[in-house]
Amino acid sequence: MRFIAFSSPSGPALGLRLGEELVDLTDAGLPATLEPLLREGADGLQAAKDVANKTHARIPLEEIIYLAPLNAPAKAIAVGLNFVDHAAESKFQPPTYPVLFNRFPSSWVGHNTPIVRPRVSTKFDYEGELLVVIGKAGRYIDASCALDHVAGYSIFNDGSIRDYQTKSTQWMMGKNFDRSGSFGPEFVTADELPAGAKGLRLQTRLNGQVMQDASTSSMIFDVATLIALISEAFELVPGDMIIAGTPAGVGAARQPPAFMKAGDLCEVEIEGLGLLSNPVADEG
Repeated sequence: MRFIAFSSPSGPALGLRLGEELVDLTDAGLPATLEPLLREGADGLQAAKDVANKTHARIPLEEIIYLAPLNAPAKAIAVGLNFVDHAAESKFQPPTYPVLFNRFPSSWVGHNTPIVRPRVSTKFDYEGELLVVIGKAGRYIDASCALDHVAGYSIFNDGSIRDYQTKSTQWMMGKNFDRSGSFGPEFVTADELPAGAKGLRLQTRLNGQVMQDASTSSMIFDVATLIALISEAFELVPGDMIIAGTPAGVGAARQPPAFMKAGDLCEVEIEGLGLLSNPVADEG
């Protein structure tokens, strides 16, 4: 199933995509956000499917305003340097333990919404990434059963303010400027993709030029391993997000550097998950 969060006349709403149309689940009595359905587990997802099978009203996708699939996760954990080639271009040795940092909901927007270059920097970089959404709570999860805890996947552009990222040994500032990243266009349940979302082509394009082109099979720490290691520290709960890292080709590593500026269009496409597209704007 493919869920889309969107803006309706009465506020945020949740829909289930069927082809090029959307069933308004919220109008049919279900929650306005994805999180409550995820907390209900299989029953919540089945309820959405049942409503879609009974509801005949459809909204054309071209008419909706997309919102990020999730906007209030208990935790959004991003992974740095999770591809060997990206570690190399960033002048780091490949990590033997995941490089982890937080990403705050105020730092992302949905599909088609502008991402914002802050007034204090010109070093605004793109990072196309696979996003994992937890659907079943757990602590000390074994890697052998970790994928049972995955509800589904999406796409994330981990927009980074590079000069602020390197002001200290902690990356938080450079990774959390308001509206600097994006998330979407939809949440895709795990059963629609290969186990662990392996073998999917990930491509980032800036103004139509391919900047990143890799496979999710090339991640140093795969989805199951990330879940197992992260859950050693704290319980993962439904709606938690793991932003699983970017491959080589980032703007900061290019000669000359290729940073995003107002008027640009950044697209991240992952096989089976769709296309996340965002224009770039300067902070007002």
